[in-house]
Amino acid sequence: MDEMFREAKLYYNLASFDVISPGTYVICSVTGLRVLLQDLKYWNAERQEPYANPKAMLQRHTDLMEQD
Repeated sequence: MDEMFREAKLYYNLASFDVISPGTYVICSVTGLRVLLQDLKYWNAERQEPYANPKAMLQRHTDLMEQD
């Protein structure tokens, strides 16, 4: 499969991420949207989850708080 259209596998650190498997995008854990690696700015290192935008990140945080 062409790397240009493949989902990347990443390891999320606090301020950066490491590429485990090359690709050009990841899937937002909240919205299911594709996020190009060059546009990826939001993730949770503890949960190893990427987010498409701040709204998705806040939604995930809110959902987790409601579960507690």
